[in-house]
Amino acid sequence: MANTDAQTGDNSKAALVSELNGLLADHMALFFKTKNFHWHVAGPRFRDLHLLFDEHAIAIRDQIDVIGERVRKLGENTLTSIGSIAHHTQVKDQDDASLSAEAMVEELRDDNSAMVTRLKGMKPLAEQAGDNATDGLLDDWTDAAEERVWFLTQTLK
Repeated sequence: MANTDAQTGDNSKAALVSELNGLLADHMALFFKTKNFHWHVAGPRFRDLHLLFDEHAIAIRDQIDVIGERVRKLGENTLTSIGSIAHHTQVKDQDDASLSAEAMVEELRDDNSAMVTRLKGMKPLAEQAGDNATDGLLDDWTDAAEERVWFLTQTLK
């Protein structure tokens, strides 16, 4: 029976680490997409959106190391390359530098909303793994992503 419990704990931890690596990939991909839009936004709202996208990119960037270090604190390996980011992320590439400002805002809103969904789905994994530290961080990361969704949604009104 002890082996089963240990195996269940190992499976819970493995599932959590897999999602943490996915979350890390999402943050890295979303950071780069947000910077892309920061660099390429144009139009009458240029200044406001240029600054908003940069604020969001910095907030996302600041979470990247915390997520990666969380994986390492759990004794596991994290992403190692651009290819591993591409393999694990749910964020779609966007190479069109001529998107309208509105399309950029919509895309970032949708990407951040998907991140909120991913984060909320990770809560049970952290609980099953008995990982209180990750559980608490997930709350902070969810709040930050929800704030970005809110700002982007309000911008579209």
